[in-house]
Amino acid sequence: MKKRTATKSHFSPLRHWSLLILLFGSFVVLGLQAGMLQWEQGEFLKQQGEARVVRTLTIKSTRGRIRDRNGELLAVSTPVDSLWMDPQLLCESKSAMAQVASALGRSEASLAQECVKAGSTSFRFLKRHMAPADASKILELNIQGLFSQREYKRYYPTGPNSAHIVGFTNIDDVGQEGLERNFDALLSGTSGRIRVVRDRKGRVIDSVDRLKEVEHGEDLDISIDSRIQYATRRALAKVVREFNAVGASAVVLDSHTGEILSMVNFPDYNPNRRRSGESSTYRNRAVTDLFEPGSTVKPFTVAMALDSGEFNVDQIISTSPGEMKIGRHVIHDVHDYGDLSVSRVIIKSSNVGVAKIALQLSPQQLVGVLHNVGFGAPSGVELPGERAGYLPRREKWRPIEHATLSYGYGLSSTPIQLAQAYSVLANGGKLVPLTIRKRRQPAKSERVLAESVVKKITQMLELVVSSAGTAKRASVPHYRAAGKTGTSKKVVDGRYAANKYFSSFAGFAPASNPRFVMAVVVDEPRKGGYFGGLVAAPVFAEVMAETLRLYNVHPDKISPDAQHVARLVRPEGDV
Repeated sequence: MKKRTATKSHFSPLRHWSLLILLFGSFVVLGLQAGMLQWEQGEFLKQQGEARVVRTLTIKSTRGRIRDRNGELLAVSTPVDSLWMDPQLLCESKSAMAQVASALGRSEASLAQECVKAGSTSFRFLKRHMAPADASKILELNIQGLFSQREYKRYYPTGPNSAHIVGFTNIDDVGQEGLERNFDALLSGTSGRIRVVRDRKGRVIDSVDRLKEVEHGEDLDISIDSRIQYATRRALAKVVREFNAVGASAVVLDSHTGEILSMVNFPDYNPNRRRSGESSTYRNRAVTDLFEPGSTVKPFTVAMALDSGEFNVDQIISTSPGEMKIGRHVIHDVHDYGDLSVSRVIIKSSNVGVAKIALQLSPQQLVGVLHNVGFGAPSGVELPGERAGYLPRREKWRPIEHATLSYGYGLSSTPIQLAQAYSVLANGGKLVPLTIRKRRQPAKSERVLAESVVKKITQMLELVVSSAGTAKRASVPHYRAAGKTGTSKKVVDGRYAANKYFSSFAGFAPASNPRFVMAVVVDEPRKGGYFGGLVAAPVFAEVMAETLRLYNVHPDKISPDAQHVARLVRPEGDV
């Protein structure tokens, strides 16, 4: 039997230890390298890592609501979703782009163009303000690089009815017109920020830290009464249609509080469905458009005269032969009214009579009274674009300038200023600051006309609205109303245009204890007449009747004296 020979071992201690030393050295080098990276670039590497999974998101604040005085919503924000992409993720995949284009109803070419425009950015909107359900269906496709962002879209429940007051926001929810613009900071609030972790598809899987709390916008309660707003818009639409007018404005005030109850303009627009090319309809004519108030200024001229002590209501003014020459200019009345008392100068709306009264006093006195009741200065009603109008202040006055100012030419006013001036008469001579916000406590008033004078003017204005005056169409059944008509020529390119007029009426009711004031201005009625008593007065009657009914104001008795005087004077046209 052969003996088994032993095999020679190939084990080498040198190779063994060399391999161990090499492995150990490699670990040491890697450890040192890792330590150096952690020591020198740790924060940088951490930021790079987080940049791939951690994002800071903006939490949009909810815009505050706008409500009328009774709590009816005029503006509210509804949640919507906007789709956006990370071009660095989405644009790399043609199949993903094809899916997105199909889901959005777009061509692949247009989406490719979006990728080109995006460049190296990591954010680009694809579609804004989608219904959340529609956006969710697209997100369920799980397309890498496609995300959604919660936003809010403004909705205006009353549509055109309060458009000029409330205004609107743009697609980024920033106020552009009306109260949305003027109170943007109050309504918009402040967005919050939160840090989140996202997976490789960009989906949020965890919330890491809340960096800034969101502060939602505050609600805004305004003075408008939507019921009166509707009534005003209905009446104003009717007169614009009937007389084929270029435009119109109307304002209703609560004389006690200075709150604006309605403010309507034509033409108007729907803030929920704005169209290109209609920006000219956005302006709030009641605060932006100027006109010469004409005969509606006459009561303030007579108030100045009575307050001076040099005139009384029964003083006779000769207006024959129905015209008055001042230098090379001639002032006309509609008729030759003969001798008129100061009261009947207002009732008959005589230009000649009021000019003769004014010329016996200084122009500075007249300017002072007009300034005190609000002409020539903004009302401060907190609506954008309000204009101050123009009230002349000269060192030297020509007699014709003085005379025409007495019956409302040579100055310019907005409809809101005219309403404010008549609120002074309704308040017994006190000026109450106007507001578009719902007033929580009484405002401080300032006396600008003597109460005794205002009572006399009110009696005259009550007769203007009777069958004796120029505004019988402004009468309100079962109530005593007071007011004055105006018909002024329209200025076009710096000159008075032939056959173009502003028809106006301003007044208040009930005359026994005035509560509500209204000014109506119709721009260029083009058929059926243009006198203020014919065009604007009926709007006052319709809206005031509805307002008094809504506020349960008890009817006041008709004065027997007023009826007696009314029978003495034959109705005439106004100027």
